[in-house]
Amino acid sequence: MVLRQKRRALATMRTRIKELRARYDLTQEDLAKKVGVRRETILFIEKGNYNPSLKLAHDIAKALQTTIDDLFIFEDT
Repeated sequence: MVLRQKRRALATMRTRIKELRARYDLTQEDLAKKVGVRRETILFIEKGNYNPSLKLAHDIAKALQTTIDDLFIFEDT
């Protein structure tokens, strides 16, 4: 008997953090200080290696004068 595996679409997340940081002339370090995290956290979020908590996503969006919906883009793969 052969079992079929169901394929589930995985969503990937990308961010506009780097783009918006450039708009406001902020370094990763500057943004990290504004939201109370380490620079590496911002780096990992930008690279898609870390999914922020809802609170951190809100804080980043507020610091970059945008909404969470505009900051994080989910795409089906």
